[in-house]
Amino acid sequence: MALVLFGLVFARLIGAYQEQSVLRPLAEHYVTQGPRELGAANVITGILITYRGFDTLGEVAVLFMVAAGLGLLLRRDGDGPSVSANTPLRPASELVVTGTEVLLPLIFVFGAYVIMHGHLSAGGGFQGGAIVASAVLLLLVTQPLTRLRLDLLSITESFAGVLFVCIGLLGLILAGGFLDSRFLPQGQLGAFFSAGAIPIISILLGIKVGAELSVIIDRFRR
Repeated sequence: MALVLFGLVFARLIGAYQEQSVLRPLAEHYVTQGPRELGAANVITGILITYRGFDTLGEVAVLFMVAAGLGLLLRRDGDGPSVSANTPLRPASELVVTGTEVLLPLIFVFGAYVIMHGHLSAGGGFQGGAIVASAVLLLLVTQPLTRLRLDLLSITESFAGVLFVCIGLLGLILAGGFLDSRFLPQGQLGAFFSAGAIPIISILLGIKVGAELSVIIDRFRR
């Protein structure tokens, strides 16, 4: 019965759908004025980091609470069972180990590229951080005895979060509002050094997201 009701709802939505031929006023402003106001060739990154910066800050806070909650729920006492001590582990095959050694540097480099070029092309801090965390996941799958420096990761993500808020306050003081990137020179549209403080914010987001997701991945193997 529930499936029939959902089917009726979606059927009405699909039947009444009409593709828009023009942008809505807000979308038109973002598309036409965003690159000029922010100096970012990637409009979506400009929207996420500047126009709706409070939402992005909230998303980062939610991710931090998830990592903290998992750390509390899945924590292991000092005399508790240890993966390396009590769990027999089957070593990964030579093919998997060799493939990991080849792919890991490429994944890390690609993640850094996505983070640092978010203001120019598709990507940004969240996407690049997730790519970096996927490399950590691959490492832990192929080498389960690897121990991450969770204390260092926690300090790194906390430091990145504090700098993120500080840059937001600089935008509030020196520019037009919180996380306003225009307190730094915009540069030439499409150049690597452009878009004001957006690349810096994107890098901090990438560090924070990558560190937090890596901590979450590590918690689930304990």
